[in-house]
Amino acid sequence: MKSGSGAVEKRIHRAMFMRRCNAMDPGRITAVVRQLMTTRPDEIGCDECFEQVDRFVDTVLAGKNAAEAVPLVQDHLAGCTDCRAEYEALLAAVS
Repeated sequence: MKSGSGAVEKRIHRAMFMRRCNAMDPGRITAVVRQLMTTRPDEIGCDECFEQVDRFVDTVLAGKNAAEAVPLVQDHLAGCTDCRAEYEALLAAVS
């Protein structure tokens, strides 16, 4: 009986996954797949980006090349709309 319920559970999970995939915007799916395929081992996550974004803003305000000074933050901001919005808000607030 247990093995039968496991098979049913797998079918339910697969059906739920397929419904979510079908409901997703194809452009968004393509973007997510592209991000996964271009992931590098030295990338930072949102938490680390948030910790360093003030340094990035300070570098921008000093007229220096922030992408060169803090490249991992630049890379993260290029691909993460949430962190990019935080960066832009912070830059606007201190400008």
